Amino acid sequence: MKRIDVPYKQSKISVEIPERHLGGVIEPNEVPAAATAAHQLVLDALRDSVDTPDFDTFMASGRKLLVIVNDGTRPTPTKTVLESMKGLLAAHDVEFIVATGVHRAPTEQEYRFIFGDIYEEFADRVHVHDARVYDQMQYIGTSSAGTELWLHKRVVSAEKILVIGSVEPHYFAGYTGGRKAFLPGTAAYRSIEQNHKLALSAKAKTLALEGNPVHEDMMDAVALIDIPVFSIMTVLDKHQQIHSVFAGSLKGAFHAAITSADSIFVADIPEKVDVVVSVARYPMDVDLYQAQKAIENGKLALKEGGTLLLVASCREGVGEKAFLDLLSSSDTPETVLDTIAKGYRLGYHKAAKLAEIYRWATVGALTELDDRLLESIFIKPVHDLQQALDAAIERYGSECKVLFLTDGTVTVPRIANT
Repeated sequence: MKRIDVPYKQSKISVEIPERHLGGVIEPNEVPAAATAAHQLVLDALRDSVDTPDFDTFMASGRKLLVIVNDGTRPTPTKTVLESMKGLLAAHDVEFIVATGVHRAPTEQEYRFIFGDIYEEFADRVHVHDARVYDQMQYIGTSSAGTELWLHKRVVSAEKILVIGSVEPHYFAGYTGGRKAFLPGTAAYRSIEQNHKLALSAKAKTLALEGNPVHEDMMDAVALIDIPVFSIMTVLDKHQQIHSVFAGSLKGAFHAAITSADSIFVADIPEKVDVVVSVARYPMDVDLYQAQKAIENGKLALKEGGTLLLVASCREGVGEKAFLDLLSSSDTPETVLDTIAKGYRLGYHKAAKLAEIYRWATVGALTELDDRLLESIFIKPVHDLQQALDAAIERYGSECKVLFLTDGTVTVPRIANT
């Protein structure tokens, strides 16, 4: 028997599986630890910037700076970056905006996760984006795909902008980071909805940028912003430590980070398997809306007719609930797709992605969500992961293979030599 420790909340669940059935335990790749301390990596990146003058030169012609940071659902090491830049920022009039997209405002604990020890110093200069408050938004133009870009007025009126983000695979935008600080990060609800409708395309998928309509629309929309922008993009290793830092233009730093991100988050596997256990680790287990990304990556390793078991606390419930309402009001996955074809609402792209999986696979989930809620959206509740695994192995028989994806929201399984 092989014992596997499966992350759940901020602890672990141990399960056992006969070794002959183990198809692998997949997580981000182990890479050599950075030879340079994290603070120095940040400072080096600021000096050796990509496609733009260094940060000191960027700030030479002005004092006011708006810093856009990720919210608490992202593992971005914002506090480390800010602590590294404390001396540089002290010379400027700095304000912050938390790029929540359509997420809720951070909790007190999340503020401290984001800002670390400097939170007390800057708390009165921290603003939170709310995509639904339209009197805080300003229209700046329309993308070629028809997305009307309404941005937070603090962004539009900024003298200079610093974006701090992280880059890892994203299941329909290709990758996180870069342009996402603006769309969806600090954009109005209607702008996000129009952009995310493009996620219904089969070309909107993980690792894809060229031809990906979501990414291309984001880039087209961001080009409408006529404000100097400097960005710092981090890449974390499997231990959530900073592996590399890239700074410079929004596009340059983002693209420079992608090669580093691929070396960590893309994991080759020999073949697809019958059962995939895919984990949404903290903090990405916040709700089903976020944890669904672990299903999207998990499906890439799953055979047709297989079973995918999601492990995610969903400690704050469902999240953006439009996709839940659509799924729970539909009799079949096909009905979901028919409804979306008649009219799109934000969140429906997630319902579409799930409905597509339901057509060829079984999905179960170990969460804190109510059983009836899960059943209403075609997911089988799991209360005991060991029992669910045993049942799945019995179902698929002696040749059954089980793959564990222990950081499923960011790890992309790829069939070797494809």
